[in-house]
Amino acid sequence: MDDVILTVTMNPAYDTTYRVDRLERGGAHRVSSVEQRIGGKGVTVTRVLNQLGRYAKATGFADHAFAAAAELELPNDFVLALPWVRRTLMIGESADGTATEFAEPGARVSNPHAADQLSIRIRGLLPGITGLVIAGTLPIGIEDTLPAELAAAAIDAGIPTVCDLSGEPLRLAARVPGVVLCGHANDLLSASGGDLDSLLPATEKLMAGGAAAVIAVRGPADLVARTPDGCWWARLPDPPAGNPTGSGDAATAAVIAALSHTPPPPWPALLTDAVATSAAAVVVPAAGEIDRAVRERVLSHVVVSEAEPLPLHR
Repeated sequence: MDDVILTVTMNPAYDTTYRVDRLERGGAHRVSSVEQRIGGKGVTVTRVLNQLGRYAKATGFADHAFAAAAELELPNDFVLALPWVRRTLMIGESADGTATEFAEPGARVSNPHAADQLSIRIRGLLPGITGLVIAGTLPIGIEDTLPAELAAAAIDAGIPTVCDLSGEPLRLAARVPGVVLCGHANDLLSASGGDLDSLLPATEKLMAGGAAAVIAVRGPADLVARTPDGCWWARLPDPPAGNPTGSGDAATAAVIAALSHTPPPPWPALLTDAVATSAAAVVVPAAGEIDRAVRERVLSHVVVSEAEPLPLHR
């Protein structure tokens, strides 16, 4: 099948969401609802892409149980290199919508050939894909250079590539000419050495290192982007309330969906769609789902303007 977007999740997770009235440290809580699903940033992006009508396949590292669970839900081709898959716990408070997340670090990859196996698998899939997303953290035992190496291979093959990473893997990926960085503003600032009041200079520094564009997620339905066509601030003036977990992944899905078109849309139109898709994820309790009716409704309300230096949400 052609027109496939490939996502890479090297440190997947089982995502559990608890809903409580209000979280109190040291208190006992009665959970009103529980949701559990397979997750990880790339897996979440895959789900959103499929809801946007784009065929997407997930790869990365997993264990047998996770790969079997994924097989029931979405197209995938995981390398079985993890002894077990970590868990994340999100506690959502019904009283005011606050979300608190706990994320395990994950297992150590003990297979010395795991990185080579994943690289060979992805390089073999490159001729049949139109876009690549590399997202999330790395499991213990995987070198920080791997995401950058995969991104470089895809870009050399002419495939639009988006990286949503943090720390040293992000700094290394930012040096790959042509890569698009899309992620939380704090991660991008950390990678560039900037602080919370220097977002646009930080994006400029990342582009000077090689990145083709940098999209910083300031909050749900609020993006700042430095692109070849200029700097933009895209946001909903009155964003919806809800669970922000996964809203950044929804924006990433919208970005790669647009970049994989030939030709891609103008950046203001791309960012408008990314903000609307992010907002559509906020109103759904579980990460990886969007409300398509909300997305269509808010598209006309997204404001995109030439960006000036902006303070970040603290």
